[in-house]
Amino acid sequence: MSRKNTQALNSIRMLCRMQQVDEKVLYERSKLILSIYRDVCWSTVGRAYDVREDLICYCGSNLDSALIYLETFAPDEARERFEERIRSLFETKWLIDLVDSTMLRVRDYPFKGDLYCEILSKCYLTRFKYRESELLELLDMERSSFYDRKKEAIMLFGLSLWGSSLPKLKNYLIDMKGECDEWYCS
Repeated sequence: MSRKNTQALNSIRMLCRMQQVDEKVLYERSKLILSIYRDVCWSTVGRAYDVREDLICYCGSNLDSALIYLETFAPDEARERFEERIRSLFETKWLIDLVDSTMLRVRDYPFKGDLYCEILSKCYLTRFKYRESELLELLDMERSSFYDRKKEAIMLFGLSLWGSSLPKLKNYLIDMKGECDEWYCS
């Protein structure tokens, strides 16, 4: 097999055909999600810190007291603003959890899953952003092989995300809605 036509790439392409997924679209969307991950995490930490500081400032350092104040005594607009900020943090946490569960799925891939996981982690998920030369040294890879494996890793990430992680989340949300409807209607 040639450098660009590996067993893993052939398997990924076969999976794309089986799931009727356009390879180019899969690659671009997966790369987009991975490329924003580091910034999303950074932003989330800042927003969570701001919410915590606001609670301490307005309601004291005891979280239980702060939540009781917000629920019982705070003006409606303050409570709604707080609820929106918390909802936004939880939605972001879902994105982070989706990426985490997808990475576990990538790691389980039978052809170089550990390598793909390490490439994605070092390229997109770690706090520190490595330069190309550092990545090549850390992974002990030639430049051309690195870019071939990186493309395979991104495509595998996309297949794992849209083929496994998102359907699981969708089913979970449907189940939760059903439970809430049953509880609410009872």
